[in-house]
Amino acid sequence: MARQLCSSIFKRPTTTFVFIILLCILGLYTFDSPLSHTKKMTQEPTKKIIHFHDTFLSLSSNYTVAEYLHSLTIHSHLAGTREGYQTAQYVKTHFENLGLETKVSEYKVLLSYPVHLSLTAHFSNLGTREIGFPEVGFDVVRPYHAYSPSGMAVGMALYVNYGREEDYHVLEVAGVNASGCVVVVRRGGGMSRGGVVREAEVRGAVAVLTYTEGEYAKGVERGTVMKGLGDPLSPGWGSVVEGGERLKRGDKDVEDRFPKIPSMPISLETAQVILRSLEGPRGPQEWEDTLKNNGVRIGPGPTLLNFTYQGEEKSATIHDVFAVIRGSEEPDRYVLLGNHRDAWTFGAVDPNSGTAALLDVARRYAFLMRLGWRPRRTIILCSWDAEEFGMIGSTEWVEENIMNLGSRAVAYLNVDCAVQGPGLFVSTTPQLDDLLIDITKKVKDPDAGDKTIFEQWTARNKGINIQRLSGVDSDFAPFLQHIGVPSVDIYYGKDFPVYHSAFDSYDWMITHGDPLFHRHVAVAGLWGLLALRLAEDPILPFNYRSYALQLQEYTSSLSNMLEGRASITPIITSIKNLLAVAQEVGEEAKKLSVSGASIDTGVLMRRMLNDRLMLAERGLLDADGLQGNQWFKHLVYGPSSNYESKLGFFPSLADAMSHSTQTKRGNQPTIQHEIWRVARAIQRAADALKGDLN
Repeated sequence: MARQLCSSIFKRPTTTFVFIILLCILGLYTFDSPLSHTKKMTQEPTKKIIHFHDTFLSLSSNYTVAEYLHSLTIHSHLAGTREGYQTAQYVKTHFENLGLETKVSEYKVLLSYPVHLSLTAHFSNLGTREIGFPEVGFDVVRPYHAYSPSGMAVGMALYVNYGREEDYHVLEVAGVNASGCVVVVRRGGGMSRGGVVREAEVRGAVAVLTYTEGEYAKGVERGTVMKGLGDPLSPGWGSVVEGGERLKRGDKDVEDRFPKIPSMPISLETAQVILRSLEGPRGPQEWEDTLKNNGVRIGPGPTLLNFTYQGEEKSATIHDVFAVIRGSEEPDRYVLLGNHRDAWTFGAVDPNSGTAALLDVARRYAFLMRLGWRPRRTIILCSWDAEEFGMIGSTEWVEENIMNLGSRAVAYLNVDCAVQGPGLFVSTTPQLDDLLIDITKKVKDPDAGDKTIFEQWTARNKGINIQRLSGVDSDFAPFLQHIGVPSVDIYYGKDFPVYHSAFDSYDWMITHGDPLFHRHVAVAGLWGLLALRLAEDPILPFNYRSYALQLQEYTSSLSNMLEGRASITPIITSIKNLLAVAQEVGEEAKKLSVSGASIDTGVLMRRMLNDRLMLAERGLLDADGLQGNQWFKHLVYGPSSNYESKLGFFPSLADAMSHSTQTKRGNQPTIQHEIWRVARAIQRAADALKGDLN
């Protein structure tokens, strides 16, 4: 029938001419319609973007990453030293040679270094022995605790397990008092170094020795004992080199950040010698890991320890180095990739496995730029200084740029120790879960080349295992916990036995950590592709429904722990509101993705939606911050002041509940107030996401 119709039409010249004219008019309308333009404009860039993403992944080179890491780890490079500055110059030169816009921010900060350390043990049956320090022959700083006060102490050795409050309660039950003792503490148990020293100080100890245990533990773990983040002389504002305010070292706010008794790290071998010489009551069985269940007595004594530490605090200049790739359409929106560069020693794992990955991401981006690529939004590659002293470089930069970052930062993507061993570990804020999962499906697994990272990751964990960012573990802390920027932290390997020691070297990496550098390549692929999606997707790939569902899970756990002591109805109500808005926004994003609106209108509508998606996380901040730790503003993810808290979320509420338990008083009004504070924060996030005034 159709053939007959066409045949009859084309037999008549006049009819044929009219038919052709109609086709042309329809064709012109189709090609010139706004909907057609929109489809063409979205389809073509999408194909081009996918091509650039595929090219980015194809540019991986384990040889190149290995070369970067080798160059970074030739010398130790502690922040504030000549070698630290040389490493900054290496990164800066790398960015410049790639043709990237390169910037350096300098800050004048208070750092701490060792001058003299000694430890002598007086054994009851072996006489006096001066304890030497391992890691002989390495050109590295001696094992020490940054910001430990100088001092000399003599006291009986006393083993206090992890140095927690509950451990001292065990001692009290056994009739043992820590007053006047030099306490020996194993690292772990949720305690920070500074927390261990402060707890010992409260108990009357005169000094602290810490050690790291483990079957393959090697060397001595350095670290900081300062409380809080950033330069201690400029709390809350950037410590610029010229013209900035600085507190006096003796100011109370500064003094409160440092412990009052000296401390230093020792090796596992030294700890075993001391612990095996102790007498007194036996500790609980769970305290015996160090001696491989051979039994342990806790002291005090009869071994007497003579401890001396002399340190030096210096005002030093540190350098944050940046490469900036300006966005073509939204240059005032920033996607940030960050890694710290400074190390206690050679830093092959911590942090320069991440630095090598950052340099490789920069190399790949520069290659894409030569092919004509530009991101929609600005990408900033950040190389931080002085992280090991307390996230100082990143914190100072965030504090200096707080207004612009607060209004323009889309996300912060952190990689510290890129490779510690096998297995992917990821922590994110929940709105990024779906994006992260999608990216893992596009990158080959480093330990099973025929599978994707997603396949291996889910098989290893028997499902998807994404952690959260409540800890103060790396440079994501100032971005998320101070100014509310959605954040990610990525690494391979749960931990490693040469942490913060002289054995964290290139040799260890090629022997144990990642001999073929395939894991480095995988991290660079994940990291760089994640940034490309955040910088290029017309609508930000944030799913706040995931956030609301995660908060519902938290509320269920909270309800069980409260046991009816307070009403969580305000939080439940706010979460319901957030979930409803998140679903509406999801539908809005779908409609905008296929919208037939004019080009200008579509761009404006997407921009408005993206701003709401970007700013919703800021709603979870509270101006008053966490009680006793006001610098931390985030009421869902942040550090609890109580290491024993079983809540890994709602830190201000967790602290109120812990205080109630410790004082054995109901404390119901304070708990209820913190519930309301959390509820208001979640409602603020919902309001920001909705975008309308109430």
